[in-house]
Amino acid sequence: MKRYFKKLLVILPILVATTSCQNYDQLLPNPNVASESNTIPPEYLLGRITYDMYAGGGVVDGRPGNVSEQPFDQAHRWNQFIVSNNLYYGGKNTYDWSVTATPYGMLKNAIKMEEQALKTLGTKTNAYAAVAKFVRAYTAVWLTQRLGDVPMSEAGQGLENLTPKYDAQKDVYISALQLLEDANADFTSLIANSTQASILAGDILLGNDIKKWQKAVNTYKLRVLISLSKRADDTPELGIKQKFADIVNNPTKYPVMGSNADNMVFTFNSAYNTYPHTPKDGNNNYQNIGSAYLKLTTVNADPRTFIVATPAPAELAKGKTVSDFSAYVGSDISDAVADLFTNSTAGKYSFTNFNRYYGSVVGPEPYIIMGYSEMNFNIAEGINRGWATGDAAAYYTKGINASLAFYGLSEGATLTIGDLTGKTLGNVNVSIANFLTNPNVVYKGNNTTGLEQILNQKYISFFQNSGWEAFYNQRRTGYPKTFITVGSGINSVGKVPLRWLYPVDESTYNPENYTKALTQFGGKDDIYAPMWLLK
Repeated sequence: MKRYFKKLLVILPILVATTSCQNYDQLLPNPNVASESNTIPPEYLLGRITYDMYAGGGVVDGRPGNVSEQPFDQAHRWNQFIVSNNLYYGGKNTYDWSVTATPYGMLKNAIKMEEQALKTLGTKTNAYAAVAKFVRAYTAVWLTQRLGDVPMSEAGQGLENLTPKYDAQKDVYISALQLLEDANADFTSLIANSTQASILAGDILLGNDIKKWQKAVNTYKLRVLISLSKRADDTPELGIKQKFADIVNNPTKYPVMGSNADNMVFTFNSAYNTYPHTPKDGNNNYQNIGSAYLKLTTVNADPRTFIVATPAPAELAKGKTVSDFSAYVGSDISDAVADLFTNSTAGKYSFTNFNRYYGSVVGPEPYIIMGYSEMNFNIAEGINRGWATGDAAAYYTKGINASLAFYGLSEGATLTIGDLTGKTLGNVNVSIANFLTNPNVVYKGNNTTGLEQILNQKYISFFQNSGWEAFYNQRRTGYPKTFITVGSGINSVGKVPLRWLYPVDESTYNPENYTKALTQFGGKDDIYAPMWLLK
């Protein structure tokens, strides 16, 4: 026995030495971990991409500078739909952003989705690739709107290029618009020749419907084109007006959203993705409705006032009724939080409609990423500016009606009005007719007044949806005028910034191109410097 034990002691080191010297490449790979050579179902990547579109760039990845775009969160405080009166429970109002996050997670997953779809389906023209073209355009525009010049032509190459060049903002838009054109053409082909390549799965925004995706592509293109309004007359290579007119005047080639049923939406559920407010959330008294919103709705007897807000208790104490629009008072985001808290406690401001927005874990409505109402206002704006022929008043009215329908408002409907805890205060009867015939609402024609009306109604329709579009539209046009851009409570400078700083990693890992990009702002990464888009 002793002899065998001694032999074992000699053999064991040999075995250890032999196995420890084995080449790593000879070891069996973990079958549960995907590698570059694996084929991954593209629908897995599409599910992640579409969720990221709802959450916002960098949110899922936890990147520096990320901001949630979901309802009742920071993006919508900066859109001035809600105003915090308590830093701890309500969040901050100050426009103190610095570096931006990026939508790079969406971009790299879109690239991989294209690759995997090609492996799976054997053709480059497939539904996943068409969606990927949209996502490439979407992510580029998402980032350039925040910064100015950004990497696009060399973005997403991974280890092959860790220092991508920055494309001029104009070139970013040229490339994005071409991607959208190509995506539309691909969808046209896929819809006309239905095959396995035409089928989507994993899409949580449009129900795997490629016809809706094609409408979304062209509706988004209208959004991008209208965002370029300041460049419409001095950048012929973009063809802004012609591209806009082509979509409006040729719905066969460029189908767009036809109703709220075509909205690109994120739908909440009780299992995983609950609504930001639930019946267990007791913080309604720490958030008021912003004055930028309520000043627009109350002056025009807009029934969306009752959907969104509660009457201010101090106004009811004066003898006003719940149906009196003047009883609904928004708070000023430029005021100091301490003053906002004092005035809120005194009942001077309206709070969020508790019964509607805290009533269930799935919420009262889905979150619109891009919608039919906005599209109509974008078309109305383009016609108002002379970019296309058509009836701007008709599109303007359709935009309003689509927004009203989204909230389930109908003529003569009875709404129950509650206080900030949901306690019933009374009822109101909805009069859409009185609202639409209000002299301030009736369209005043294709002039500056009409343009202001369109933009005011577009802002109202963005309440708690569509990411940063409310802010971007105001930044571009100056409307609505109720949007507060200066004041001591805005930040230490007292004014709303125009852009974000470049991502923190850029100055460290891509310093040469980062430094070149700053020449557009005189060599300084300045959040108050206007980018090409805004000049």
